[in-house]
Amino acid sequence: MLVRHITELIGNTPLFEISPELHGLKNIDLYAKLELLNPFGSVKDKSGWNVLSEDIEQIAREGKTVIESSSGNMAKAMQLICSINGVEFKIVTNRIKVREVKQILQLLGAQLDELPGLSECPDPTDPNDPITFIEQQMAREPGKYFHTSQYTNEKNIHAHYNTTGTEIFNDIGAIDYFIGGLGTTGSTRGAGTLLKEKNPDMKNIGVIAAKGHLLPGIRNQDEMYEVGLFRKDFYDDIIVVDTDESLDAMLLMIRKCGILAGPTGGGSLAAALKYLSKIDAQLTERKKAAFIVCDRVEWYLSYLQKARPSLFALAEKEDSIRKVSPERQEKAPQVTGAEALRWIESKEPLVVVDMRGALAFKASRIPGSINIPTDALDEITDAGVPFSNGQKVLFVCPTGDQSKRFAAFYSEKGVDCASLVGGFVAWRDASMPTEKSAKKARELAGATR
Repeated sequence: MLVRHITELIGNTPLFEISPELHGLKNIDLYAKLELLNPFGSVKDKSGWNVLSEDIEQIAREGKTVIESSSGNMAKAMQLICSINGVEFKIVTNRIKVREVKQILQLLGAQLDELPGLSECPDPTDPNDPITFIEQQMAREPGKYFHTSQYTNEKNIHAHYNTTGTEIFNDIGAIDYFIGGLGTTGSTRGAGTLLKEKNPDMKNIGVIAAKGHLLPGIRNQDEMYEVGLFRKDFYDDIIVVDTDESLDAMLLMIRKCGILAGPTGGGSLAAALKYLSKIDAQLTERKKAAFIVCDRVEWYLSYLQKARPSLFALAEKEDSIRKVSPERQEKAPQVTGAEALRWIESKEPLVVVDMRGALAFKASRIPGSINIPTDALDEITDAGVPFSNGQKVLFVCPTGDQSKRFAAFYSEKGVDCASLVGGFVAWRDASMPTEKSAKKARELAGATR
């Protein structure tokens, strides 16, 4: 096959039939839509091309820079599309949590404005927000940027209506169940709409990660409110999967099917089996189901080393902060804002650990606190106990959820510590004393002029 432009390879991805011996379903044929075989490696190739294709030549003529917020796959696709068209591309993100994703973007020549990491315990009013930063940057330099706005751009949905959904229908006809991970939700809404038109009884099933779990590329239970394209009523059901079951399903595809699926594809397979297994035995006629394998495993090796070290012959640490159960968290010592203020005013040795992103910390914080974002505190904790005897430690996250995990862990180690009830949001809303960096205050003032 002779190709003269790389975008000719976007779409028409294979549909792989999973063997019944592997999925165990008696009355349902299960198919994997292999979006990882797009030329740039993911389902986002279709979205990236669709949001840019009509405008890219004019963008190039006008010398504008394309700007977008992305945690990885969309950024990779858009960077390559921009590069081959001679257009500058800038990524603004606070969600890159996997080393290889950042390295690939750097290799591709991306301009990367990486904001500090998003907490797994998000504050809806946190100024550490990529969209806010994009809007501020565009306001400061009018006419310089073209914002594709993937989280609200309907072209994201249209891409998968015209490709992913249509391709599935052309390959196997109408299906009965369609399953996919929820990120921007463009792929599930686009393909799901087309497939629902072909079979009005079809069920659209969304997949999200369990609270406190990280599956790169899809949202967890705390994060769905952020996505402008998300419509809860579009989905007949939303299945929650955790890291372990997603990785088990990922390994099934890799080792038994030869599909180099990433963790999110594993999550979609795990969700498909969780949902379909409950229906399977009750069926009286054969049904068809398809799920999306959105990208490749190679992007996520460092993530997998942390999540499943045994895969790489690494010792798995049993006494890990990541293994603190919800039951242990609920036993964590906690203090209210008033009690915490008495701790601060007592002048006794005290370390206040603010777990939010660095920009939020600079904008406003509890006086005297230090900033160790959640991801960094995870790594520090795995290395050992960094707090000495004879001092109190107060853990502060935005709303008090993740700080309980650390308070539970460290209190079991004999550290005199507690989690702040309601987190910084409750502290701020109660008009408790705060301070901010003078430089940050000037930056914020300048951004709002």
